[in-house]
Amino acid sequence: MNIPTEEEKPLYSQRPEWADVVPLEQYENVAPLAPIFYTDEYKDATNYFRGIVKSVEMSPRVLELTENIIRQNPGHYSAWQYRYKTLMALKSPLDDELQLMDELAIKHLKTYQVWHHRKLLVQQTRNPGPELEFIANSLQVDMKNYHTWSYRHMLESDVRNNSAWHHRFFVAFQSGVRNGDEDRDAIVRRELAFVKERIAIAPNNASAWNYLARAFVLPYSLPQPPLGTPPEVVDLESPLPSKDSQLPCVAAIEFMADIHEATGGGDLVKATELWKSLANEHDTIRKRYWEYRIAESLKTKSAGDG
Repeated sequence: MNIPTEEEKPLYSQRPEWADVVPLEQYENVAPLAPIFYTDEYKDATNYFRGIVKSVEMSPRVLELTENIIRQNPGHYSAWQYRYKTLMALKSPLDDELQLMDELAIKHLKTYQVWHHRKLLVQQTRNPGPELEFIANSLQVDMKNYHTWSYRHMLESDVRNNSAWHHRFFVAFQSGVRNGDEDRDAIVRRELAFVKERIAIAPNNASAWNYLARAFVLPYSLPQPPLGTPPEVVDLESPLPSKDSQLPCVAAIEFMADIHEATGGGDLVKATELWKSLANEHDTIRKRYWEYRIAESLKTKSAGDG
């Protein structure tokens, strides 16, 4: 069975399933001095697009129509905007939409609307982790593309905004319990997932590590299991850091050392070994500080042994 390609499909005006839509001509009752000579396919699709916008229809066929228009004209702002509103109204799977964006962004790297639409989707999914790999692939196609670099800057500046992290901590943990946030355990788990996703994007971002350390100590922490810190907090490889991350991450080593120190007992030895690695190899500029932490830890251990 031969499936018609996009070019071989009949015009919307010839499709029975679109017979209920009243198309609107762009130049209805107007005689422009310099009309643009669009293709028949484009005029047909945009006529039906204006029709569904007028009727405020948001349905799966609207997604098919807007994709058709965008493939013909990726700079059609109104088609992108209405497509996004339709996706939200239908609660469509946004991972599928991002796969379409993977294709369209590579084809139309210099089109602002493609990148703006992608930004809106990632803000909804709250999963920016895969984006750096996609950006790296895009830069292989065009290393100097302004939109790609601007998109990367947007992702990284968002996760490094220390004021934003402070405000988030206040809203999540210090401003009372709002309607819908009564399940505090669910809120804590939500925040854990959020901060770890941001750490995966920029592992050396001190603001995110400070948030993780501050949020997951009493009285805000997850219920403590018998063996100490909840495993999901210290599992620093879920999600994995982005491919171009500078590793090992000093903040991660410090975070694990702090956890071992807080656990005490035999874990103080583990903390000391991590501080030594920071002092002698990974963070030598703060060598004296790590040596101080080691000395204080040894005092604590000696007092405990005594």
